[in-house]
Amino acid sequence: MISFPIAKVNLGLNVVARRPDGYHNLQTVFYPVPIKDGLEIYPMAQDFPSEVDCDIKVTNIHVEGDEQRNLVVRAYNLLKQDFPALPRLHAHLYKGIPTQAGMGGGSSDASAMLLLLDEQFNLGLTEQQLINYAAKLGADCPFFIMNRPAYAEGIGERLTPINLSLKGWYMAVVRPDIPVPTKEAFARITPQMPQKCCKEIVMQPIETWKDELVNDFEASVFAVHPELADIKVQLYQLGAVYAAMSGSGSALFGLFKEPVDIEKSFPDMFTVCLKL
Repeated sequence: MISFPIAKVNLGLNVVARRPDGYHNLQTVFYPVPIKDGLEIYPMAQDFPSEVDCDIKVTNIHVEGDEQRNLVVRAYNLLKQDFPALPRLHAHLYKGIPTQAGMGGGSSDASAMLLLLDEQFNLGLTEQQLINYAAKLGADCPFFIMNRPAYAEGIGERLTPINLSLKGWYMAVVRPDIPVPTKEAFARITPQMPQKCCKEIVMQPIETWKDELVNDFEASVFAVHPELADIKVQLYQLGAVYAAMSGSGSALFGLFKEPVDIEKSFPDMFTVCLKL
């Protein structure tokens, strides 16, 4: 069985308070973007020699780390605790969403695994139950159960669907080879409430976003990685109506009224231009 997890961008991202548990409260708008991974699961043979109940093979884009810490495997193990009859599985993950980019690829993969397991093995989980499981895996994961525009609060897990459509706009995404660790990005942030909530701003004409819709991570991340600031400037020079960094990662995106040859402008980087 195959699923195609999608990416997201943050339309505004404000870090509003530091929490006693060490995390931060946020205000942001998640918007789904059709840049996709591919996730396939299939049963292990009964005589297949494996010390784990779910293994994973990742192709196309290298993902570092122990495979048993991959969010796809962790999603399987989470459900296995409550549904011990789940069979042993192989998972194949084809990465098309750039990693460490602030586009939620890993979170999307985890939520896709939850949805796949629920559907293939008739677990009968409601959307809210799936959201609750997803929240245990990561702050962005619940959004990918819904996969529709939403205003997020808390650490990103408190979601309110919003009536927002960017249909007809072109989105160009640029991800240079500059990893930005989330912990590093948060360490340089001074939390504060914005003058105007991003949920309100995104309901305004997109032409007003440039002056009002802010990603709080940009100031600190751009200070360390000025190349990212240069990319944002270039996106505006190419005609973007709005441009920003997504999440705390190194991907930047621009919204255009017409298609743009983004690959020509940013050689040797991950680039894509798609119509929303």
